[in-house]
Order: sequence, then C-alpha cells, then structure tokens
Amino acid sequence: MLAPWSLPYCFTILLGLLKLCRAQYEQLGYPHGYPQGYPEIQLRLAGDKRKHNEGRVEVFYDGEWGTVCDDDFSIHSAQVVCRELGYLEAVSWSPSSKYGKGEGRIWFDNVQCTGKEKTLALCMSNGIGVSDCKHTEDVGVVCSDKRIPGFKFINTMANNVESLNIQVEDVRIRAILSSYRKRVPVTEGYVEVKDGGKWKQICDAEWTKHNSRVICGMFGFPGERKYNARVYKMFARRRKPNYWDYSVNCTGNEAHLSSCKLGHAVAAKANSTCGGGTPVVVSCVPGRAFSPTPMTGFRKAFRQEQPLVRLRGGAIVGEGRVEVLKNGEWGTICDDNWSLLSATVVCRELGFGSAKEALSGGRLGQGMGPVHMNEVKCSGFEKSVTECFFNKESLGCSHEEDAAVTCNVPAMGFQERLRLSGGRNPYEGRVEALVERNGSLVWGTVCSDGWGTMEAMVVCRQLGLGFASNAFQETWYWPGEVSADPVVMSGVRCSGTEMSLSHCLHHGAHLTCPKGGGRNAAGVSCSETAPDLVLSPQVVEQTTYMEDRPMFMLQCAYEENCLSTTSSKTPANSYRRLLRFSSQIHNNGQSDFRPKAGRHSWVWHDCHRHYHSMEVFTHYDLLSLNGTKVAEGHKASFCLEDTDCIEKRYECANFGEQGITVGCWDTYRHDIDCQWIDITDIKPGDYIFQVFINPNYEVPESDYSNNLMKCRCRYDGHRIWMYSCHNGGSLSTETEESFPGLLNNQVTHR
Repeated sequence: MLAPWSLPYCFTILLGLLKLCRAQYEQLGYPHGYPQGYPEIQLRLAGDKRKHNEGRVEVFYDGEWGTVCDDDFSIHSAQVVCRELGYLEAVSWSPSSKYGKGEGRIWFDNVQCTGKEKTLALCMSNGIGVSDCKHTEDVGVVCSDKRIPGFKFINTMANNVESLNIQVEDVRIRAILSSYRKRVPVTEGYVEVKDGGKWKQICDAEWTKHNSRVICGMFGFPGERKYNARVYKMFARRRKPNYWDYSVNCTGNEAHLSSCKLGHAVAAKANSTCGGGTPVVVSCVPGRAFSPTPMTGFRKAFRQEQPLVRLRGGAIVGEGRVEVLKNGEWGTICDDNWSLLSATVVCRELGFGSAKEALSGGRLGQGMGPVHMNEVKCSGFEKSVTECFFNKESLGCSHEEDAAVTCNVPAMGFQERLRLSGGRNPYEGRVEALVERNGSLVWGTVCSDGWGTMEAMVVCRQLGLGFASNAFQETWYWPGEVSADPVVMSGVRCSGTEMSLSHCLHHGAHLTCPKGGGRNAAGVSCSETAPDLVLSPQVVEQTTYMEDRPMFMLQCAYEENCLSTTSSKTPANSYRRLLRFSSQIHNNGQSDFRPKAGRHSWVWHDCHRHYHSMEVFTHYDLLSLNGTKVAEGHKASFCLEDTDCIEKRYECANFGEQGITVGCWDTYRHDIDCQWIDITDIKPGDYIFQVFINPNYEVPESDYSNNLMKCRCRYDGHRIWMYSCHNGGSLSTETEESFPGLLNNQVTHR
C-alpha cells in the first residue's frame, strides 16, 4: 500500500508522462480544431495599444471574454499566443497590465508552455477559470509584423463569430482596371486576403465605409472615395471570384484589418457569388506627397496654409516626433496616454495612412520648445490632433516624454530602384541605381563629384536604413557588381528631404563625371540613429555683453582669423570692440555627436594648447535689417567635449576623445577666445544676430533645421542687447519671415 504522502508524487509523475507523450506527437502537428478534452478557445490582442500587433491577451471561452494572468508566463507562452493569432513569432511579453486592466474572468493562471503547443489551451495551467490573480496582473504580448505563410483561419466559435478578431495571412489591394495597373502607388482595386496560402476576395454584402477607411489607412492613404461600381460588376461577371468565407466588421478606427471583428459567415451560392453579387473594391485618396499635383502652373497663385502639426527627427518618411503649433510657437506632445488611436489622427492629418506605432519616451529625439499637449485622447475621426481632448491642467512633462509616431506610407517602389553593394553589412556600400537606358533597366553607379551628407541622407532614407553616418567619394575598398561600374547618375544635388535620389537635381541623360564610376563611385554608410545639435537661445540672451580688448591680448585669436579683416592694420596698443556671448550646445538626438575626422588628423593649436577636431564648427553673423552681412565671427575649429552632463564621456584634455554625448551640453563661455563677433567697424543701430552650428554638414544629424539660431540685436554705441532669440523652425512661418536672413541652415556651403 502506498503511503499517503506519495500520492502527490505519483500524480506529478503521471503529469510529467502525459506531457512527454504529448510532446512526442507535437512535431507531427494537430489537425484543424483541438484534441478532445481540451477547452475550445479563441484569442485576441486588446487594450491600450501602441502597435496593431501587440496588446493584452484576451481569451474567448464559454461565451465570455477574459484575460490571462502573468504568473509563470514566459516568452514561450507568448510564442504560442502569437502563432495562434497567425503571427510568425513573439517579440516580447509584458506583465502587470501594461496594456490596461481587462474585465470579466481571468481564464488562465500559472500558464507554462514549451512554445510548441498549437493553442494556449494545451499549455500547463491551473485549469481554465481557476485563478487567484487580479486584473492588475493581466499579461500582454508583442508579436512580429510578419504573418505565418499559409496560415489558415480556424473558427471554432461559430455561434459567436462576430466577437472575434480577423486572422489572415496577408492583405492587399489588387488593381483590376488597366488604367490603375501601372499606377504607383496602387490606390484602387479588389481587397483580397490571403488565407491558407490562397488569395481570396471579400463579399461586399456587409461592407461599409468604415471597412474601406481601415483598408486605405493600412496602405498609407488618409481617406477613401467613391468609384465606378458598374465597371467592376461587369468585370466580376466575366471572371469568377474566389470568395473568403467571412464578412468584415470594422469601426473605422482600427490601424489594421487584423484588429477588426470577423463578420458573419458568408454562404456562397451555387454560382459562387455572394448576396451583394460582387467582390469588395476600395478607392483610396493618396496624400499630397504621393499623388501627382494638379494645376502646377497655378501653384504660385495660392498660398498654402501653415500646417498645425509636423513630424521632426524621423529617419524615414512618415516617422517623427509630433510637434504642434500653438500661439505661433512649435511645441511637443507628452506621451501620457499616447495611443495608436491618437497617433493615427496625426498620421492621417499629415497625408499618411493609419499609424503603425505610437512611440513614447522621446524615442525619436527630444524637442526644445514648450510641451503644448498632455494626456491626449482622440475619438479617431478628428481632422487634426489639435481637436482632440487633452488635459490643460496637467503640467510637469519633460521632453524626455515627447510622443512620436510611425505612419503607414504608400508603397512607391523606391527601395527597388537603389542598392548598396560591396559593404561589410547591409548598412554600407557603393551606391548603385537602377535607371532606364535605351528602353531597358540597367544598374550603374553614381558619380561622386560633390557627393556629400545630404545626398547620403536621401539614399539611406530611400532604402529604409535610417540616417547617413558617412558619405564617401571613393569606394575602391568596396568591390561592387562589375556589371554596374558605369556611371548612370551625375551632378546629384539634394536638399536632404527628398524621398528618392531620383527626386534630387541631377544631370539626367547627359552625364558628366571626369573621375568615372567603379572605384571612384559614391558610397554611404547608414545608421539607425543620429545626433541632433541645438543651441540654447536663452543662454545667448542672458550672457551677451560688449568688451573693448587691447590688440596685444588678441594674438591667438588673430592667428585663428577670429577678428575682422581691418584688424591687420590695427596697432598693438589699440583696442578692438567685441560682441561676446556664451554658447550652450545640446545634443538632443539619439546618438553621440562625433567629429568626422579621426584623431590622427586633428590639429594641435599651440596658442590654445588643445587639439581641434573640426575645421569649422560654428558661424556667427551680424546682419543688417535688409539681410546684408555687416560683421562675422566663427569658431574656426572646435574642441568638442561634455561640459554639463550627468556622466561625461568626452573631454579634450590630454588628447582625450572628443564629442558630445546624447543629453549633454557642450558650453563655450563668453570669456574664451573667438567666442565673439568683432564689431569695431559697425555703426550703432538695429541688427539680426545669427548662429550656424555644423554649417558645412560635416557630421550627419537627424534634423538640420534647428541648427540655426537668430536674435534681434540693438547696439547704441555704448551698450548692446539681444532679444527675441529663437531656434530655426521653432516659430510660425509668419513670425519667422519677419526676421531677415536665412529661414534655416539649408544653404550650400560646398
């Protein structure tokens, strides 16, 4: 007879044997449906999402939706959840109701999966409905974007089908009419879903405008429009459709079809047509940047309104930190309660589709102005995020909490027109372009004459590889495709904001490239992150003063050309009048600002006793009110280091590494050499003072528009004042235009 204490031990052995028996058959795969004896469940991702493929895990069982407790949950369990939902794999999982607290029953607790189970119901747990958890312990998962090839939707809940989310392998808009087949992007056609490896049409019997809105948003379009239904009915009669088994039920606010609810099962008639008689068709309206512009000749006659929302700091089109215009000044949005719904309002407002991701925590760099909105809550149908509810009383948000978005953009095919060849990794290489020559498409190189940071930025953006980290005018160390050695593009000049290299100015068919292609072709290296330098306007205002300094005390500055040209004729015992100020330069980006030149090529300045790592780092200009330059100064070369920082990494002393760490300041005090403009020869009056950081674009940054700072300046012959100081792009266009000079630092110094 077994002792009483041995019963639990025997039970544990039996459970282990059962698990082993199950495991040996798992590799064979279960047939559709579930083995007998296990509860039939369906899953969905719910809650406060920031991506469509993430959320709180919810389980449908016994006619009721419930949640899963985070006790014993692991990445293996997340893997089972994601694969059951049709995603390729799990990326991560989150405990403690990260996506908000659910409602109803907690169906599973102490879930332990091997990762191979076909359904969460097959994993070890306390048993369905047996839990001692609260909804503060609801678990969430993040799944991969990619769906399982050949994934077949299985509906085991026929009586409650309308409460389930859509699970399909893929979705597309297929152009049907010949007039739309050659258009890029594809804006009109059948909506088709891939289920079980086969493309199928959807019956239009229960299709609504809300469904069309979701489809268009998925493919990068802000809205939908009417189409000629008669033509599509004729086409459907000629070619027999292959219908999907279900209808679709969207609210219009979903970021992706997979977040919509499954509609009723469609009963196909004998002639394979559904109740409405035709497959679903959508016709989408592309945003301004993705559609041909009508009335080109009349463009100058109409002044385009200043947008209220913009994106900054993003590496690719449709991505960036969200900034809003209020009282003539640009500011940011705090990420408290920032959701996919609010992010989608921003995306559609800017001419993109629905949001792929709502980013938080200053992920795409920090802004510099005020934080205009906090705790934003949108219904989803607002024309602008400025119409959404937000908490006007909630203060105290820092720029570390700046909200950002990644939007769905139309597939323009730009990536297929460019490639990097010969590099050590996918982020670097010789630039090779696909162009049409004599009626056929050929690959070739890009002439490197004048090739620089702005051109490299466009290449990296076009290929979806982030920001440029370097632009190369020689690529002999990267053996590319020999067949692509001939030059196919020359004279390329970009502003840095183009979506494709072909949009930049270039010579066209009349190529001119003295050095030729091959080893002298243009090359790039790309990076997912970039620095972003911004000068503090407040520090300039607060530290400005005037000093008369004897010439004999300015010998070092004279050697560095930090005085005006008339100083060469000034006796040693006479004075120069200097406009002095402090510069506090902050790195707001996502990576450290490092000098382009390696330390082997830094220049030692004996007078100032340190190495200079950049030939030109800052320009200082004094302009008349009509924009004419009347005086100038510059830091001919700079010693870059962390002056104000929690944890300093860069220091010039003792031939140390130079740079500015993310989140740190590099401060140049008003009392150091060359931190001035020589105003000895100017007359009293009103002027504009302007500063350029990194004026030659030697080091790539995520945003060059804020590298310019401007102030109004008044000089009465005895004293000098700075006021209305601001960074480029921080004020409305109307206010900015009242300041003469450049609107930003998009000027060619090359």
